[in-house]
Amino acid sequence: MLPSRVPLLRLLRINRVPARKVHVSPPSWTFLHGLPAANRDIHGDSPPTVPALTSSYVRGTSSSPFVLHTVGEVLQRTVERFPDREALVFVEQGVRKTFEQFQRDVDRVAAGLLAIGLTKGDRLCVWGPNSYGWVLMQFATAKAGIILVCMNSAFQTQEADYVLRKVQCKAVVCPAHFKTHDYCDILRRICPEIESSCPGNIRSSRLPELRSVVVLDDRPPGMFSLEEVMQLGSSRHLQQLRDQQRNLSCDDPIKILFTSGTTGFPKAVTLSHFNVINNSNLFGIRNEYDRRSDVRIGIPVPMFHCFAGVLAGITMAVHGASLVFPSAEYKLKVLLDTLLDERCTVLFGTPTIFVDIINYQHLNKYDLSSVYGGAIGGSPCAPELMKDIIFTLGIKEISVSLYFNNNNNINVIVQPNC
Repeated sequence: MLPSRVPLLRLLRINRVPARKVHVSPPSWTFLHGLPAANRDIHGDSPPTVPALTSSYVRGTSSSPFVLHTVGEVLQRTVERFPDREALVFVEQGVRKTFEQFQRDVDRVAAGLLAIGLTKGDRLCVWGPNSYGWVLMQFATAKAGIILVCMNSAFQTQEADYVLRKVQCKAVVCPAHFKTHDYCDILRRICPEIESSCPGNIRSSRLPELRSVVVLDDRPPGMFSLEEVMQLGSSRHLQQLRDQQRNLSCDDPIKILFTSGTTGFPKAVTLSHFNVINNSNLFGIRNEYDRRSDVRIGIPVPMFHCFAGVLAGITMAVHGASLVFPSAEYKLKVLLDTLLDERCTVLFGTPTIFVDIINYQHLNKYDLSSVYGGAIGGSPCAPELMKDIIFTLGIKEISVSLYFNNNNNINVIVQPNC
């Protein structure tokens, strides 16, 4: 298809060719009337040229340049800047990690994933509630070039089967069970061959791509434990991981998330390093995380959605924010205790979470003066709720995050003028 006049002039301006010297001749073409749209054609004097550029980026008005790095690269830069700063706190798990400690664990897990046979482009599904292992997998897969598939922790047999087959997962990472949810039992129902297989050598007729299951807190038959995977990574695999960094591009896919499925089966959404890093970078700049050293974000929302997985998880790596997870799932009192004890400065939550806090009968017993900022998303925020957040909770710097769907990148940030 011949280029139109306006795009050609724009292209020449970019290449610093004076636009006034350009002459664009009218194209010689004919339009075939009366044919279906799919069969219409444009005829010119020469075959269409193949464009030199095959990708482009769309962005809003901003003075901040794009970040053209991978997740592993931005994490490394933050580790070099703040090695001893607290990166992650999991209150119920009793886990505290500095950025340097976290980076060390990420490399061990990434090397272990390579050791059990995963390679660049393979899909690894993380299925379960918030945990240190969940965050480790997000960054370990990114460094190894493996695509993280985020599955809703509440999915049952039919939904899990659909996700694993839809994106052809080669590995699954999950806890043995959580509350009444027995993840390993569900996997055995979908893939009964697991129990009689050697770890890393699953052969299933229903899930032909599946080779490994990694259990975060146990080692059932036919499955690896997380600790075992970390021990399998040798110096050779660590060197392979370092070599892999040179073969990664910021445009490589990093994760697949699934929509809510309100209009049918959940749909897979693929995000790249470029997507998640620039989303988090601009979000952090808009909220001045890049200028502050005290950003401690309380995270009661699930990592398998974009809200926590990107705007919190990747923002940690980009801006050096500390993430504090009160519990594996949302618990109001545990959240309030954590905000108080950990002196969190920012709270991420859905409107329902903020409503719960405002209506909590013992709220006056909690000194939440350290919480100056927040982000709210997942569903619409009523103006009355926003006023209560600002004037009742005293959270003046609140952002409303708007999405096209709850697993895509953030599209609009709204901040009320207080």
